[in-house]
Amino acid sequence: MAAVGWIGLGNMGGYMSANLVKAGHAVRGYDVSPAAVAAARDHGVEPVDSIADAVAGADVVFTMLPKGDHARAVYLGEQGVLALADTRTLLVDSSTIDIESAQALHDAAAAAGFRFVDAPVSGGISGAEAGTLTFMVGGAADAVQDAAGYIEPMAGNIIPTGGATTGQAAKICNNLMLFINLAGAAEGAVLADRLGLDKQVFWDIASVSSGDSWALRTWYPIPGVVASAASNNDFAPTFTAELANKDINLAIAAARDTGTPLEIGEHVQQLFQRLVDAGQSSRDCSMIVQLVDGTLAAGTAPAPDATATRI
Repeated sequence: MAAVGWIGLGNMGGYMSANLVKAGHAVRGYDVSPAAVAAARDHGVEPVDSIADAVAGADVVFTMLPKGDHARAVYLGEQGVLALADTRTLLVDSSTIDIESAQALHDAAAAAGFRFVDAPVSGGISGAEAGTLTFMVGGAADAVQDAAGYIEPMAGNIIPTGGATTGQAAKICNNLMLFINLAGAAEGAVLADRLGLDKQVFWDIASVSSGDSWALRTWYPIPGVVASAASNNDFAPTFTAELANKDINLAIAAARDTGTPLEIGEHVQQLFQRLVDAGQSSRDCSMIVQLVDGTLAAGTAPAPDATATRI
């Protein structure tokens, strides 16, 4: 049994930390959201009131935070992880953040004598709950190997990606492809409907043909076809439009830094930006289908709670 510190108990971190508890680890969790802390407590995580309490005596500390700015604050602040944890503690950041921030965390951790890996995940809330996430782990080989032992109860796949920041690079590129696939599924689904195809019949065809994708099988934006899709629940968020916009912007920023044109990615980012501008930032990202079918353009009212969903 390991002593685990966990910082960030949102939609993803709450389930991920719960799976460590199920595996027999002692997990102390911290989050700024009282509701997130209460939910984690119900899954066996010991709630604590500060970063200092979360990292004290920990063998490993996991962080799962919304943005690079949050990760920098949690690690680099005066009351942050690097200032308060023991250097024997392994640090694992599973946030999805920009490459520059990820490099800054690696550099600061190394300078302070810590082992640190960037280990973002893919698989969504359903994968977090089921313990089947794919972890993309970047860092020094020994740290990656040790991190894999702690990650195992949360993962279906653990893939070493190479040196520092390569986990984040893999996640950014993967999410770019995901959101392009989601936009394609939305356009194909609406066109199929307007050509008279039964929605289930078309999905049955696409899901076993060349139009297949994870987005089609998991986030299909037409209700009544895929059980896990937010479209069945008025686009209550499984992954918010705001977070999708954040993630695809990470890819666009990385592309600009490397001189890589992302013409399709930039178009899909504009779709998410239109959702955000329409007051739908807290709704599910698959709501882009309403930009295809014209529903949102016709004047869908903003969601009553525009607070961004935490990852």
